[in-house]
Amino acid sequence: MAKTDSENENGWIERVKEEGDFPLLEPENCPNGWATPPADTFRVRGPEYFLKNVKIPGGEYLLKPLGFDCIKGPAKISQVLKDPKNRVRKVLDEEFPTGNKPRVWAFNFQFPSKENHSVIAYFVAREPIPDGSLLDQFWKGDDGFRRSRLKVIANVPKGPWVVRKAVGDNIICVIGRVLTCHYYVADNVMEVDIDVGSSMGATSIGRLCLGYLTKITIDLAFLIESQAESELPERILGAVRFSQLDVAAAREVELSSDGSAANLQSSLTKRVISNAVTITLHSLFPDADITTSKCLDV
Repeated sequence: MAKTDSENENGWIERVKEEGDFPLLEPENCPNGWATPPADTFRVRGPEYFLKNVKIPGGEYLLKPLGFDCIKGPAKISQVLKDPKNRVRKVLDEEFPTGNKPRVWAFNFQFPSKENHSVIAYFVAREPIPDGSLLDQFWKGDDGFRRSRLKVIANVPKGPWVVRKAVGDNIICVIGRVLTCHYYVADNVMEVDIDVGSSMGATSIGRLCLGYLTKITIDLAFLIESQAESELPERILGAVRFSQLDVAAAREVELSSDGSAANLQSSLTKRVISNAVTITLHSLFPDADITTSKCLDV
């Protein structure tokens, strides 16, 4: 008997959530798992931000949570949604064989570790994206627009003092201004690959977080920055919380043959050049905050 549209819509989402290596749990208690933190945890630009500089609680998310992965590979992992063996892509292909697939978003944080860890949050748009909206512009626009608009809010609500001090409290940054981001866009998928190792400061914090991953809780929220009054108030795309992850249990994935491993040397070269430039700038301007001055939201 064929599934109804409603059963198919709900069934595939539950399948993605259940097939992950880390369980979906309640946000108040999610050890070695993931959850969706309350939206009011985060503050965004309100309707009168450009007049009064006032931020408001985040409100309802635009996207629905879909899944979470912590994986590792022989080289930096990128374009996971392009790989037919990726578990989310596989479910989409199996559940929607004739097309008309829902729009799926993935935010892939590539950590500079010996085992090339990636932490990936997946979301899905359950409603049509309005034409001309910031969401629509981000999807259809160029990489320059995406780099100048995607913001990440990071927070460590639980963990050792040294990690909370390093990360800060609800730090907001336009991520493309300080980290190298690559975008994979297809008919129904949008993936942002965020190279944490492209900044010396972020590399240090990333390695610190990986070292304490079994002891900390991390919140990450994603939104498109409003830069005009007509775009206010800001709306959060989605957010993920992961807590006390056993990074040793991260599943190892095989890289497809279309370039992930080949791109590793190119990425390393760019990283060396970027770090050399940063060191030079620090020597010339020792009092300047080279790595974060363009990142913080003001």
